[in-house]
Amino acid sequence: MYSSVRAKNSRNRLKHETAFSNLRKEVAERLRQEVEQMNVSNFIVRPKRKLVEKYADGKAWDTLGLEERNELVGDVAGLPSELVDDDQDAKQFDLLMLRLQLGLLRHEKSFTRWSKDVREIANALNEKASIPMVRAELELIIEVQTDEYWQDITTSMLEDVRKRLRSLVKFIEKTKRPTIYADFTDSMGEETEIELLGFDSGHNVERFADKTQQFLKAHEDDPTIHKLRFNERLTKRDLEALEKMLVEAGAGTAKYLSKVRSGSGLGLLVRSLVGLDREAAKRAFDGFLAGKTLTANQIQFVNLIVDYLTQSGWMHAAQLYESPFTDFSPKGVEGVFSPEQTAQLVGVLDEIRATAEI
Repeated sequence: MYSSVRAKNSRNRLKHETAFSNLRKEVAERLRQEVEQMNVSNFIVRPKRKLVEKYADGKAWDTLGLEERNELVGDVAGLPSELVDDDQDAKQFDLLMLRLQLGLLRHEKSFTRWSKDVREIANALNEKASIPMVRAELELIIEVQTDEYWQDITTSMLEDVRKRLRSLVKFIEKTKRPTIYADFTDSMGEETEIELLGFDSGHNVERFADKTQQFLKAHEDDPTIHKLRFNERLTKRDLEALEKMLVEAGAGTAKYLSKVRSGSGLGLLVRSLVGLDREAAKRAFDGFLAGKTLTANQIQFVNLIVDYLTQSGWMHAAQLYESPFTDFSPKGVEGVFSPEQTAQLVGVLDEIRATAEI
């Protein structure tokens, strides 16, 4: 009896390891393709040409150590890619499923919320069963809505859902979709996901945000927080004072906050929690707007950037090539502004980010 149980457990373990290995290979290949399609003539990509060429080679993805991970996260991930996928609804669903997979691996509380959103999407797809593409996946769509499906869920199972349902999301009326994609609904949102060097894990960032957001809101007049909100450049002394204040407030240990600060992440993280003052965000674009006559689309594009900065405090230039900015043009910022104007916009974002870094 015990030998049969051991044999069954061994088979299950082997099956799980094989599925995880296959998932790893698929993700690595998808990321390699994205790097391969980065245009080294693009002024944003050009300074990182050597790294782009390095990770366009499949062999570079066979084994990724800490150094390679830091290169990919810190230098390559933020670069624009020309890998074509015009299905914005599918890409937004990809993002949701990625959050689910990371939430599962990190044992994050947000996993429950994201899984509920997937169920709501599946429920909305039920109403589109008359469409042949939807009807072909109806068994999975129904199964995803059950509690049993989510018991002992794996990343490979989530990847299967992503691949099979991503092209179907576009059939759901926008008014019936769960509000899961926008990050800036009000001035102090529930959660904004960012990735910063120097943090141990997503769990630590989430716990830090939970403990500090209300505290920061109540201390907006503190000199350092005021600087962050009004886009004024921080000094080393400012960060030391901010770290001390957060430790005394119980928002994090001195060791953890010191590690975050050493990675130039503390100012950016706090900025993401308090946001930018709207007028300060507008003033940051005064130089860009001076002497220009913009079209209605260009004005709306800049206003959308201001909205994002007001909520999230800073942003990567690469986000100008993603939704919701691709709603103006599939090429993102380059489809709305000239190369010179695009470079100026990127410069403004770099400067806003730099004021919160040391």
